[in-house]
Amino acid sequence: MDSGLLFSFLAVDLLLVCVPGADWAYVIATALGGRPVPRAVAGLVCGYALHTVLATAGLAVLVAGSPKLLTALTVVGAGYLLWLGWGVLRRPAVPGAGDEVHDGPRLFLRGATISGLNPKGLLLYLSVLPQFLTLRGTRLPVPVQTATLGLLHMACCAAVYLTVGTLARALLSARPAAARAVTRTSGAAMVGIGAFLLVERLATI
Repeated sequence: MDSGLLFSFLAVDLLLVCVPGADWAYVIATALGGRPVPRAVAGLVCGYALHTVLATAGLAVLVAGSPKLLTALTVVGAGYLLWLGWGVLRRPAVPGAGDEVHDGPRLFLRGATISGLNPKGLLLYLSVLPQFLTLRGTRLPVPVQTATLGLLHMACCAAVYLTVGTLARALLSARPAAARAVTRTSGAAMVGIGAFLLVERLATI
Protein backbone atom coordinates (compact mmCIF):
# COMPACT_ATOMS: atom_id res chain seq x y z
CA MET A 1 0.00 0.00 0.00
CA ASP A 2 1.07 3.57 -0.65
CA SER A 3 2.64 5.11 2.46
CA GLY A 4 0.97 8.44 1.75
CA LEU A 5 -2.42 6.75 1.70
CA LEU A 6 -1.67 5.04 5.01
CA PHE A 7 -0.68 8.33 6.65
CA SER A 8 -3.82 9.99 5.29
CA PHE A 9 -5.98 7.23 6.74
CA LEU A 10 -4.12 7.49 10.04
CA ALA A 11 -4.76 11.24 10.23
CA VAL A 12 -8.47 10.89 9.45
CA ASP A 13 -8.87 7.93 11.79
CA LEU A 14 -7.14 9.70 14.68
CA LEU A 15 -9.44 12.67 14.19
CA LEU A 16 -12.51 10.43 14.36
CA VAL A 17 -11.25 8.45 17.37
CA CYS A 18 -10.50 11.68 19.25
CA VAL A 19 -14.15 12.76 18.98
CA PRO A 20 -15.75 11.86 22.36
CA GLY A 21 -18.45 9.21 22.24
CA ALA A 22 -19.61 6.05 23.98
CA ASP A 23 -16.08 4.60 24.03
CA TRP A 24 -14.72 7.70 25.78
CA ALA A 25 -17.59 7.66 28.27
CA TYR A 26 -16.92 4.03 29.15
CA VAL A 27 -13.17 4.55 29.57
CA ILE A 28 -13.63 7.63 31.76
CA ALA A 29 -16.22 5.90 33.96
CA THR A 30 -13.88 2.91 34.30
CA ALA A 31 -10.89 5.08 35.23
CA LEU A 32 -12.78 7.11 37.83
CA GLY A 33 -14.26 3.95 39.33
CA GLY A 34 -10.77 2.68 40.15
CA ARG A 35 -11.06 -0.23 37.73
CA PRO A 36 -8.32 -1.48 35.36
CA VAL A 37 -8.44 0.78 32.30
CA PRO A 38 -6.27 -1.49 30.09
CA ARG A 39 -8.82 -4.30 30.39
CA ALA A 40 -11.68 -2.02 29.44
CA VAL A 41 -9.69 -0.68 26.48
CA ALA A 42 -8.76 -4.21 25.44
CA GLY A 43 -12.48 -5.01 25.31
CA LEU A 44 -13.22 -1.97 23.15
CA VAL A 45 -10.40 -2.88 20.77
CA CYS A 46 -11.66 -6.46 20.61
CA GLY A 47 -15.04 -5.14 19.47
CA TYR A 48 -13.34 -3.27 16.64
CA ALA A 49 -11.41 -6.43 15.82
CA LEU A 50 -14.82 -7.99 15.12
CA HIS A 51 -15.64 -5.14 12.74
CA THR A 52 -12.26 -5.62 11.06
CA VAL A 53 -12.93 -9.33 10.54
CA LEU A 54 -16.39 -8.59 9.15
CA ALA A 55 -15.06 -5.96 6.77
CA THR A 56 -12.15 -8.16 5.66
CA ALA A 57 -14.49 -11.06 4.95
CA GLY A 58 -16.91 -8.80 3.10
CA LEU A 59 -19.66 -9.49 5.63
CA ALA A 60 -19.96 -5.85 6.66
CA VAL A 61 -21.48 -5.01 3.29
CA LEU A 62 -24.05 -7.76 3.76
CA VAL A 63 -24.98 -6.45 7.20
CA ALA A 64 -25.35 -2.91 5.92
CA GLY A 65 -27.48 -4.19 3.04
CA SER A 66 -29.90 -5.97 5.37
CA PRO A 67 -32.19 -3.37 7.00
CA LYS A 68 -33.68 -5.89 9.44
CA LEU A 69 -30.30 -7.15 10.62
CA LEU A 70 -28.90 -3.63 10.95
CA THR A 71 -32.01 -2.52 12.86
CA ALA A 72 -31.72 -5.47 15.25
CA LEU A 73 -28.03 -4.71 15.79
CA THR A 74 -28.79 -1.06 16.46
CA VAL A 75 -31.60 -1.80 18.92
CA VAL A 76 -29.46 -4.24 20.90
CA GLY A 77 -26.47 -1.90 20.95
CA ALA A 78 -28.53 1.16 21.85
CA GLY A 79 -30.39 -0.74 24.57
CA TYR A 80 -27.12 -1.86 26.10
CA LEU A 81 -25.77 1.69 26.12
CA LEU A 82 -28.96 2.94 27.77
CA TRP A 83 -28.73 0.26 30.47
CA LEU A 84 -25.03 0.85 31.11
CA GLY A 85 -25.40 4.65 31.12
CA TRP A 86 -28.32 4.50 33.55
CA GLY A 87 -26.21 2.36 35.87
CA VAL A 88 -23.41 4.95 35.80
CA LEU A 89 -25.88 7.76 36.52
CA ARG A 90 -27.33 5.87 39.48
CA ARG A 91 -23.92 5.07 40.97
CA PRO A 92 -21.36 7.66 39.83
CA ALA A 93 -17.80 6.52 40.46
CA VAL A 94 -15.71 8.15 43.17
CA PRO A 95 -11.90 7.87 43.02
CA GLY A 96 -10.56 5.50 45.64
CA ALA A 97 -13.91 3.83 46.26
CA GLY A 98 -12.56 0.56 44.89
CA ASP A 99 -15.84 -0.61 43.39
CA GLU A 100 -15.44 -3.89 41.49
CA VAL A 101 -11.69 -3.40 41.11
CA HIS A 102 -11.20 -7.05 40.21
CA ASP A 103 -14.03 -7.41 37.70
CA GLY A 104 -11.59 -7.68 34.78
CA PRO A 105 -13.57 -10.16 32.65
CA ARG A 106 -16.74 -8.10 33.04
CA LEU A 107 -14.90 -4.91 32.07
CA PHE A 108 -13.52 -6.63 28.97
CA LEU A 109 -16.91 -8.01 27.93
CA ARG A 110 -18.63 -4.65 28.47
CA GLY A 111 -16.05 -2.91 26.32
CA ALA A 112 -16.31 -5.50 23.55
CA THR A 113 -20.10 -5.25 23.64
CA ILE A 114 -20.11 -1.44 23.46
CA SER A 115 -17.84 -1.26 20.41
CA GLY A 116 -18.92 -4.53 18.83
CA LEU A 117 -22.63 -3.66 18.84
CA ASN A 118 -22.08 -0.05 17.81
CA PRO A 119 -23.53 0.30 14.29
CA LYS A 120 -21.61 3.55 13.91
CA GLY A 121 -18.40 1.55 14.07
CA LEU A 122 -19.67 -0.74 11.34
CA LEU A 123 -20.61 2.22 9.15
CA LEU A 124 -17.17 3.72 9.76
CA TYR A 125 -15.64 0.64 8.20
CA LEU A 126 -18.08 0.87 5.31
CA SER A 127 -17.92 4.59 4.53
CA VAL A 128 -14.43 5.76 5.53
CA LEU A 129 -12.11 2.79 5.19
CA PRO A 130 -12.99 1.88 1.56
CA GLN A 131 -11.88 5.34 0.41
CA PHE A 132 -8.29 4.39 1.27
CA LEU A 133 -8.18 1.06 -0.55
CA THR A 134 -6.09 0.75 -3.71
CA LEU A 135 -7.94 -1.34 -6.26
CA ARG A 136 -5.34 -1.10 -9.04
CA GLY A 137 -1.58 -0.97 -9.32
CA THR A 138 -0.87 -2.97 -6.15
CA ARG A 139 -0.08 -6.58 -5.42
CA LEU A 140 -1.87 -6.52 -2.10
CA PRO A 141 -5.38 -8.04 -2.27
CA VAL A 142 -8.22 -5.85 -1.01
CA PRO A 143 -8.85 -8.08 2.06
CA VAL A 144 -5.21 -7.65 3.12
CA GLN A 145 -5.47 -3.87 2.71
CA THR A 146 -8.73 -3.87 4.66
CA ALA A 147 -7.18 -5.88 7.49
CA THR A 148 -4.17 -3.53 7.58
CA LEU A 149 -6.33 -0.42 7.88
CA GLY A 150 -8.51 -2.16 10.47
CA LEU A 151 -5.43 -2.95 12.57
CA LEU A 152 -4.34 0.69 12.31
CA HIS A 153 -7.75 1.77 13.57
CA MET A 154 -7.50 -0.64 16.50
CA ALA A 155 -4.03 0.72 17.35
CA CYS A 156 -5.36 4.30 17.28
CA CYS A 157 -8.24 3.34 19.56
CA ALA A 158 -5.90 1.66 22.04
CA ALA A 159 -3.51 4.64 22.16
CA VAL A 160 -6.21 7.31 22.48
CA TYR A 161 -8.38 5.46 25.00
CA LEU A 162 -5.45 4.51 27.24
CA THR A 163 -4.40 8.16 27.23
CA VAL A 164 -7.94 9.31 28.05
CA GLY A 165 -8.20 6.85 30.92
CA THR A 166 -4.79 7.75 32.33
CA LEU A 167 -5.47 11.50 32.17
CA ALA A 168 -8.94 11.12 33.70
CA ARG A 169 -7.53 9.21 36.65
CA ALA A 170 -4.51 11.50 37.12
CA LEU A 171 -6.40 14.79 36.88
CA LEU A 172 -9.50 13.83 38.86
CA SER A 173 -8.26 11.30 41.43
CA ALA A 174 -7.90 14.01 44.10
CA ARG A 175 -11.15 15.77 43.15
CA PRO A 176 -14.08 13.53 44.15
CA ALA A 177 -16.75 16.13 43.35
CA ALA A 178 -15.33 16.82 39.90
CA ALA A 179 -14.85 13.10 39.28
CA ARG A 180 -18.47 12.43 40.20
CA ALA A 181 -19.62 15.19 37.84
CA VAL A 182 -17.49 13.85 34.97
CA THR A 183 -18.74 10.32 35.59
CA ARG A 184 -22.35 11.50 35.52
CA THR A 185 -21.60 13.33 32.28
CA SER A 186 -20.15 10.10 30.88
CA GLY A 187 -23.26 8.19 31.91
CA ALA A 188 -25.48 10.84 30.38
CA ALA A 189 -23.43 10.60 27.17
CA MET A 190 -24.04 6.84 27.03
CA VAL A 191 -27.77 7.35 27.56
CA GLY A 192 -27.90 10.16 25.00
CA ILE A 193 -25.97 8.22 22.35
CA GLY A 194 -28.04 5.10 22.96
CA ALA A 195 -31.30 7.05 22.68
CA PHE A 196 -30.11 8.84 19.53
CA LEU A 197 -29.11 5.59 17.82
CA LEU A 198 -32.43 3.99 18.78
CA VAL A 199 -34.60 6.88 17.58
CA GLU A 200 -32.53 7.38 14.43
CA ARG A 201 -32.79 3.75 13.39
CA LEU A 202 -36.42 3.20 14.32
CA ALA A 203 -37.37 6.34 12.41
CA THR A 204 -36.18 4.67 9.20
CA ILE A 205 -38.46 1.65 9.59
